Amino acid sequence: MTLKESWFNTIKKTIKLAKNAGFCYGVKRAVDTTKKIKQDNPLKTISVLGELIHNSHVTNELENLGINTLSTLPEKGNGICIIRSHGESDDTFNEIQSKGFEIVDLTCLDVKKVQQKAVELVCNGYFVIILGKYDHPEVSAIYTNAKNQSNDANNVFVAQNLEALKGIEPRIKKAAKVGIVLQTTQTKEFLIEVVNYLSQLCKILKVQNTICPSTTLRQEEAKKLGKESDLMVVVGSKKSANTTHLAQILESITDTIHIEHQDELKNFEDKIKKAQHIGVTAGASTPDSIINKVINKLENIN
Repeated sequence: MTLKESWFNTIKKTIKLAKNAGFCYGVKRAVDTTKKIKQDNPLKTISVLGELIHNSHVTNELENLGINTLSTLPEKGNGICIIRSHGESDDTFNEIQSKGFEIVDLTCLDVKKVQQKAVELVCNGYFVIILGKYDHPEVSAIYTNAKNQSNDANNVFVAQNLEALKGIEPRIKKAAKVGIVLQTTQTKEFLIEVVNYLSQLCKILKVQNTICPSTTLRQEEAKKLGKESDLMVVVGSKKSANTTHLAQILESITDTIHIEHQDELKNFEDKIKKAQHIGVTAGASTPDSIINKVINKLENIN
């Protein structure tokens, strides 16, 4: 069985895998490069600050190769410290270097663009609103870099939902200019909702649609597949923003389950057996090997 095979047939059922399920370019680059760094530097200590990507299977694989995952920086570092795909703030880069590490930056190029756009907006006098999850490492880096370039720390705000924006409506109305950037894995629907709201309040509103193309493609493909399916299976970490958004989008279209690995399918056997057309998609940090195991398990249940 090949991973991207379009249809898998059982006696009365079909199981269809989304074409763009699994690793995106930025994630694949980060994982492949990290492994190569270890291979090329077998005697050096190789560390990643935080999880390289939001997938425990990949984190465990890297640790088995001798690549450390650091939750915090030590007092004194040695060897190579890898910046994960989510990126870090300039402050963190400086701290890593001051500890004595050699830095390898594997920040996703689309994430770097968001950081640059946010800094440009704040430097041009905009009140910058970042649409994304408060505690996500990508958003934290965008926020910190923009705030550090602003004369007023209150000129940068993170909004996870529309209610958060409504809570600062006086600040929005007071601002001469408002600019928007988005976490790369956000949804188009959230952006439209926010723009419709802000356009009634702002004198000048500048929107930088920084949702990455891979995320948009994956979400649109999932919607189409969801309309053709009785059941959608979304594979990926619960900590992965793009995977969680896929599940949220699909829940409004058809019956949807979100799992991290194939063993969880046993909890949904009744749904799987009743479904005639099953669609499968996966987040950008989900390895092909996990997707394959989910497909095989679905076939065995059916």
